[in-house]
Amino acid sequence: MKILDRYLLKTYLITFTSVFVILFFIFILQTVWLFISELAGKDLDIIMIIKFLAFASPKLIPLVLPLTVLLSSIMTFGDLAENYEFAAMKSAGVSFQRTLKVLIIFIAGLSLCAFLFANNVIPFAEYKFINFRKNIAQVKPAMAIAEGQFSDIGNINIKVDKKTGEKGEHLTDVTIHKKSNLGEGAKTVIKSKKGELISSEGSNLLQLVLIDGYYYEEVTPKDYRERDKVPFVKVYFKKYNINIDLSKLNTDASLNDEIKNTNGMLKISDLRYSVDSLTTSFNKEVSSFADNNYQRFGLTSNYNVDTTKILKPKTPNLNSFLSKEDKAKVLDVALSDLTSSKQNLEMNEQSFQARKKEINNHWLSIYEKFVIAYACLLMFFIGAPLGAIIRKGGLGLPIVFAMLIFIIFHFVNTFGKKIAQESGITPFMGAVLSSIILTPLAIYLTRKAINDNGNVNFDFDFITVPFKRLYEFTQRNKIQQNDN
Repeated sequence: MKILDRYLLKTYLITFTSVFVILFFIFILQTVWLFISELAGKDLDIIMIIKFLAFASPKLIPLVLPLTVLLSSIMTFGDLAENYEFAAMKSAGVSFQRTLKVLIIFIAGLSLCAFLFANNVIPFAEYKFINFRKNIAQVKPAMAIAEGQFSDIGNINIKVDKKTGEKGEHLTDVTIHKKSNLGEGAKTVIKSKKGELISSEGSNLLQLVLIDGYYYEEVTPKDYRERDKVPFVKVYFKKYNINIDLSKLNTDASLNDEIKNTNGMLKISDLRYSVDSLTTSFNKEVSSFADNNYQRFGLTSNYNVDTTKILKPKTPNLNSFLSKEDKAKVLDVALSDLTSSKQNLEMNEQSFQARKKEINNHWLSIYEKFVIAYACLLMFFIGAPLGAIIRKGGLGLPIVFAMLIFIIFHFVNTFGKKIAQESGITPFMGAVLSSIILTPLAIYLTRKAINDNGNVNFDFDFITVPFKRLYEFTQRNKIQQNDN
């Protein structure tokens, strides 16, 4: 490797590493903020938090890596152009495309690693992350109950003053409010001096053993006139067992959706197998539903026949033999049948749409693994020439350009996937839509930088000059006021 290649690669890697660490830390903080409700108030130790972040981190790479490549490319090449290093290279006979050679090899290798990472590491981490969230109370049962506050678990609210023991399984001063199935608030209150949590990782049941306490239950008399007396039952117990369903700890709709949508946990080979199975099943259901409806309505099941040309069956006129009352009954029955048929068609339509959306999500997961790899190359061929053209390094203007471009990329990518999920466009087009839009920009900027060799300097004074003038005007006014 030549001295110039080593210098360019070293300069780029230093910037790349710094930017990657900063952006990754920012996105990790965002992840913690999103899941703060699942982490706060559950006595999670440092090991559990590290596991949580370790499982959540890999799926951030598709966001962090392209943005890192874009920003580090703009900063590196902008700094080289600003310090006239490109001019020195040109005077030595080194073209702009020659300076890209070693970095293109590096980015190509990075793209390959990104593809392998997306196909192998991210699905495994997603599987571990969702199961970790789902079984967080099974790993450490005491997490389900926090000290000094009421914790919702299914149809009960439980509060303990203190937890002791190696896993926090021994409880002191336990108060339980049992919710009524009728939605009338807590009808039952249980208080005990001590309690113990017993569970196993393979079970969805958490056993709570209460010791030395009282059981209070409000009684609702059948006679409403007796309800003003507010009678209740009080029972003393030495030992009382309660079984708690841990599955009710994770009632978050978003988590349920993630558990159902397993496409994020599969490799390409598994996704293609799943797509084939889902597509075959979907086509059979559509065909069976169509056949049933054709037979139900007395139409032909041959789809090649133009059903609009089928002769209407000859039915007798109702006026010829039915009375007005019978006519009304027949019409009511017909209306009821039509309403039932309409509802049946609408329900099946929603079911088919959901099945089709699931198939589209699997296709999107396949294409996204390739899009991640291409996004690294795309962002490099946007950032490198853009940095050479604007001739600005550091963290100022490059961040502005990088964020604008990445926001466009991310917005169009999300928009395309949403449309593809609803079958508005094909999954392939939805996955590559952002790449298709930004590829011409990359080609244009690269050709511009090659032709001008980075000597074109865009003047951005029209942005900064008004603020400078406003600042100078404010300072002059302050000086005049002090003189007066």
